[in-house]
Amino acid sequence: MKKYVFLIIILSSLSACRGGKATMASKKDNYIVNKYAEILQSQKTEIKNIKLYSFIDEWYGTKYKYGGLLKSGVDCSGFCNVLYNEVYNTQIQRTTSELFKKINKTNKKNLREGDFVFFDISSKKNSHVGIYLKNNRFVHASSSRGVVISSLENPYYKKAYTKGGRLR
Repeated sequence: MKKYVFLIIILSSLSACRGGKATMASKKDNYIVNKYAEILQSQKTEIKNIKLYSFIDEWYGTKYKYGGLLKSGVDCSGFCNVLYNEVYNTQIQRTTSELFKKINKTNKKNLREGDFVFFDISSKKNSHVGIYLKNNRFVHASSSRGVVISSLENPYYKKAYTKGGRLR
């Protein structure tokens, strides 16, 4: 009889530990959903890709470094490259100009989460890229502010916008 009581105690302890991990994960997920619903001015139910928004949260504020691919410094195409690899398990071209050639263009109003958005910055053709999120917001590695979320309605990006779309 004592063996069975001991076994029940052990099994109860193990299931309680697993429940703790699930609770921790759901708390983090709720934090991510609440934070990005507010930032993107959307409903909490619209924030479904927790992996994407958790990735953004980890990289947010990472400083810009030309040619960089690390959290110590990253450029725009490097950020998109790492994001696509880690979130979507997809390898993409490393440079903005190479990536631009692999995109099926879509109308700005038809952009979907995960689509690429391209810009001509300082009259340089296809010199900047980001990932579309929701409600005209996109995440990118800005040379002046690092990894941030910006609006396509911002006059600077509105003027520089050239193309948006998804991989062929």
